[in-house]
Amino acid sequence: MRILPHPGFFMDNAHSGKIMSRERDVALAAVREAAALCQNIQAAIGPDVLEKRDRSPVTVADFGSQALICRRLAAAFPDDPIMAEEDSTALREPAQAPLLERVVAEVQRLAPEATAETVCAWIDRGNLATYRPRFWTLDPIDGTKGFLRGDQYAIALALLVEGRVRVAALACPNLPLTPATESPRGVVFVAVQGEGAWAYPLEEAGTPLRIQVSATSDPAQAQFCESFESAHSAHDVAAEVAQRLGITKPPRRLDSQAKYALVARGEADLYLRMPTRPGYVEKVWDHAAGALIVAEAGGRVTDIHGRPLRFDQGTALAENRGVVVSNGLLHAAVLEAIAGVGVT
Repeated sequence: MRILPHPGFFMDNAHSGKIMSRERDVALAAVREAAALCQNIQAAIGPDVLEKRDRSPVTVADFGSQALICRRLAAAFPDDPIMAEEDSTALREPAQAPLLERVVAEVQRLAPEATAETVCAWIDRGNLATYRPRFWTLDPIDGTKGFLRGDQYAIALALLVEGRVRVAALACPNLPLTPATESPRGVVFVAVQGEGAWAYPLEEAGTPLRIQVSATSDPAQAQFCESFESAHSAHDVAAEVAQRLGITKPPRRLDSQAKYALVARGEADLYLRMPTRPGYVEKVWDHAAGALIVAEAGGRVTDIHGRPLRFDQGTALAENRGVVVSNGLLHAAVLEAIAGVGVT
């Protein structure tokens, strides 16, 4: 991990920073609070839950995380719409009353004023489905299977203005603050356009560290990462791409936008998300936060054809196909290898 000297707590010497400092602070506080809820729930998952394939803990965490974040955004920016993954329709069904009760109980641990009605209303603030000149996008738990396994997951929040990601906060409760083995677990990656990318301790105490992508320029020396689940990224295609590049290191597989974080702090050089089937379209909330964090750390993010990700098409990246994330130095070689494999 490449760490730059810390020149101050996000010195606002750029125009974007002066405008977005409040948005940054609210986003950081929001994902920290949601992460606390998720950690409480994940800590209670036992072997019996996994044996029964009971997904209720991640469902409770998903709804609770979205409720808390939308609550904070509504208080700070009441006119800002939010494009998020969940809505409360299922929770409002009479048969789901026990599930709603569990969600409310978890939210009340951090927001004592919460009721069933306010929780559903907070969740439904995330119902934006069409492009707006300014909006937030949220994935309340990215990496649900990782969450259930006790492994990697992320809480991803980003602000988009005129189709560009301007602020990002990505909480990764199970990643260490630095790659060092003795580093405490829990980190929030934060970026403001034009201000660089930073790693904050998940707990509020501690100084943020500025992060940068790796300096690896030889594709054969690259470490790449990809989705844990083969349903999310074509592992066989990625293996062909790696072979063309001469990469011999096995891929690092993990869930969620934590993969973006590994590239941003130089722990990995590439993240390949190869299309799994014709017509599959990525979602905005699965990439917006990570894309800005990598870009502000000095990396590059495109689709498999080298096109910038389009965040102005509603909930989907309808103009893009797959995703390639790199330290920038390797990007051209990766795109050439993908073209050579014949991915379309």
